[in-house]
Amino acid sequence: MKKRIGIFGSTGSVGRQALEVIREQHDHFEVEILTAYQNAGLLIGQAMEFRPNAVIIADKNLYKQVFEALDPQDIKVYAGDEALVQIMEMESMDLVLMAIVGFAALAPTLAAIQNKKQLALASKESLVVAGKLIRQLTIENRVPLIPVDSEHNAIFQSLMGEGNNPIEKIVLTASGGPFRGFNRQKLQKVTPADALKHPVWNMGPKVSVDSATLMNKGLEAIEACWLFGLKLQQIQVLIHPESLIHSLVYFTDGSVKTQMSRPDMKIPIQFALSYPERLHNNLERLDLSEQNTLHFESPDIENFRNLALAFEALEKGGNLPCILNAANEIAVQAFLREQIGFLDFRSC
Repeated sequence: MKKRIGIFGSTGSVGRQALEVIREQHDHFEVEILTAYQNAGLLIGQAMEFRPNAVIIADKNLYKQVFEALDPQDIKVYAGDEALVQIMEMESMDLVLMAIVGFAALAPTLAAIQNKKQLALASKESLVVAGKLIRQLTIENRVPLIPVDSEHNAIFQSLMGEGNNPIEKIVLTASGGPFRGFNRQKLQKVTPADALKHPVWNMGPKVSVDSATLMNKGLEAIEACWLFGLKLQQIQVLIHPESLIHSLVYFTDGSVKTQMSRPDMKIPIQFALSYPERLHNNLERLDLSEQNTLHFESPDIENFRNLALAFEALEKGGNLPCILNAANEIAVQAFLREQIGFLDFRSC
């Protein structure tokens, strides 16, 4: 039987790429639920192609537009944030891909776990603000949680078959973003448009800005602690501009395991959807004979202060990770609206 997928945040970068995977792997997956916040036009187009059981438009003002387009197609239409929670009770959904960006993903994530849905999590902010609760609920409800982020997915894959073998440390790799190597003088002149031009990954605006400030890697460090039961001292960040090695796991016997692939988010997305199976695809393969060197360097935490702030919040604990996440979401929106400059993140 095909695995029935609910894609929460289907009009975002991860959601769109997940639908590309499902389109290619249509013998293995079918779409049960699609949701969007405001992109009604794209949501309607996706629903017309993939024929889900139901769609949700979170902005209630857009309900009429979506309903009038999809009701004649016998596709149920719901609206509002509360619908994102309530629909987790549907028994016809086998796996939830949580790709909603930011704090808005938390409530439906908790609902998915409480309704014992297999969860592929791409929304790192949920673990940042409520990691302890999510970890506890997944254990209590025996819900498998598969990380979708390329770095955490790489760690997850490297730990397969390792049982209770202790981890010495993990290394989260980062491309360095579009401003790698920039000094303070150069950073004063960068614009939101510059920040969105990521040299490797194709991501949405929020994640692209977080990558440019290195906050993305700080949030991933917090996420890794809850996903894999690690302490701050067991996490290292390295800049790896080629983005071919997605993370490394060091074990206590000196062995190091990693997962490598071309930088294409469809690879970890497909693995998260098909787990524990691996499905053949036609994505471009990694050819190391074409790669003369791999580069690694320590991050510049003096000019990219957000990474250090995230580690400080992780070390002090309590509500600080939640506060950090909230402040960052506000600062990212202000930067994208050109209300603050790039270096103003340091004081937000």
